[in-house]
Amino acid sequence: MSPNARGALIMVAAMASFGISDICIKATGGSLPVIQIMVLRAVLTTIGIFFLARALGGLRFDQSRRDWIIIGIRSTCEFLAAIFFFAALFRMKFANVAAVLQVLPLAVTLGAVLFYGEKVGWRRAMAILAGFVGVLIIIRPGPEGFDTGALYVLVTVFVVAIRDLSVRKLSPSVPSLTVTFAASAAVLIFSAITSVGIDWAPVDPRTGILIAASSIFVTGGYLFSVMAMRVGEISFVAPFRYSSLLIALVLGWLLFGEWPTPVTLMGAGVVVASGLFMFARQRVREQDA
Repeated sequence: MSPNARGALIMVAAMASFGISDICIKATGGSLPVIQIMVLRAVLTTIGIFFLARALGGLRFDQSRRDWIIIGIRSTCEFLAAIFFFAALFRMKFANVAAVLQVLPLAVTLGAVLFYGEKVGWRRAMAILAGFVGVLIIIRPGPEGFDTGALYVLVTVFVVAIRDLSVRKLSPSVPSLTVTFAASAAVLIFSAITSVGIDWAPVDPRTGILIAASSIFVTGGYLFSVMAMRVGEISFVAPFRYSSLLIALVLGWLLFGEWPTPVTLMGAGVVVASGLFMFARQRVREQDA
């Protein structure tokens, strides 16, 4: 299997893992404080990743200072993304959150232009602009349509874009499992510190099972997301993030009876079409070069 094909399959696996994990958290119904959920899930996730990394020989702490700084930036972004995403998840329909997140590849490309000096032609620049217009269609800012959950998910997009951009600067020798473990440990530490002074609620068996299941799937999502950004061409692999929208639509409809409005679907279509066009243009440019 070619590197591009492997990267695409890994990306789809990452999106499916994160989607199922998020469904488990949403199914708790907000019965626990967000920070408490984050701490409980992070405990299980960090333990699971630690033993997985030890078993596969992927846990190494002899990295350079430069790599540790990048890992630290990525890990901090992981915590911020989790807390804002959870806040959005309990305030919006599951598929609506996923629809806004589809702008992430466009945000990553914009970040690569701003921070790494990558060149983007006018066609791809217009595609990025169209994608963000699609987001405005989804969230419909205004007195009647705007939801605070939309603000949280937009902050999530910004933070995750920084997270993904930082991975591209890691040395090839840094094991993916080391990066994954560092991210999970950071979420645990930051969540535990933030939870000081918050009244914890009792955890019933159903909620405990959902959090445990979420930790299993998010472990896979962490690992696959790091691997996907380091296998194959980013311009080929990144569009497969859009599989998360289909997964969210199906899961939201089956489990919660949620279905986005036609306007939301139209905005999501604009975002996805913009992203696919942008990546198609990138491949054409690469082939011409």
